[in-house]
Amino acid sequence: MRISGFTMGKNAGKLYYPIGAVVASALPLVDEFIVALGDSDADDDSREQILRLNSPKVRIVDTVWDIDMWPNGMENAHQTDIAKAHCTGDWCLYLQADEVIHEQYLDTIHARCEQLLDDERIEGLLFKYRHFWGDYDHYQNAHGWYPHEIRMVRNDLDIHSFQSAQSFRRIPDFDGLSYREKEGTHKLNVALVDAYIYHYGWVRPPRLMQNKSRSLQTIHKGKTAADQLYDARDLDFDYGNMSRLPKHDDTHPEVMKEWIERFDWADQLNYEKGYKPNRELMKHETTKNKILSWVEQKLNGGKQFFGYSNWNIIDV
Repeated sequence: MRISGFTMGKNAGKLYYPIGAVVASALPLVDEFIVALGDSDADDDSREQILRLNSPKVRIVDTVWDIDMWPNGMENAHQTDIAKAHCTGDWCLYLQADEVIHEQYLDTIHARCEQLLDDERIEGLLFKYRHFWGDYDHYQNAHGWYPHEIRMVRNDLDIHSFQSAQSFRRIPDFDGLSYREKEGTHKLNVALVDAYIYHYGWVRPPRLMQNKSRSLQTIHKGKTAADQLYDARDLDFDYGNMSRLPKHDDTHPEVMKEWIERFDWADQLNYEKGYKPNRELMKHETTKNKILSWVEQKLNGGKQFFGYSNWNIIDV
């Protein structure tokens, strides 16, 4: 059995994505790791982060991004597909440039892949998620934050990245452009794996968090729309009331040690119980979602009502 790892990114380093740590976290598990690296700015260090790993398993595929041809976030899916197309393993592990695997889960993931290798019903593995927020001690589990996602898929040519690279679907006769088209696509049949993906996409200095938000707006809405939005409010990102969030009571992946040691923006976060952000509320901060979150956590065992589900779970 062979396992490939793959990811994609552009300007990951300058936007505070730990792309080197992402790749490093998977290396003990995979036989190769493919990075589709976009045409980044001169001051981006993504390539240096990856090359510092000095691993013969890693291969960089240079790409050029075109958000006019793949608008509305679909360039993310297109770039993900480029990386997947270079994978040679039986299974393909996808990690976004801010998603890390803790070493405590590597054996579990490998064993699950071996167990299901010949079970043709299973097209992917569904991982649990921990979404860190603001710092490395707090995370989001509110209604609307996806608790699971597909991050291991069969090396099947009809399995493609979907929408803005959020997930995967089976897309027969894919035209290579329409990553948001649902008609004619099929949800994957997946099995659960008892392992977490640690998502650090919302942990960065407030100024860089705002830069990342602007970059995502550009990918999804275009440069003109992003410029109009952020010219009006080019401020540090406000993470809101940190005191309301659950605390992470476990270790972090060893590969994140250097990033955690860089944490120096605690004085820009708000841990006061009565703090209210001076901005438009985010979805998880609205009264409706607060009530839903309380009911889910206290009365429904943490399971979300009307939750996002882009898969069919096979019990095995």
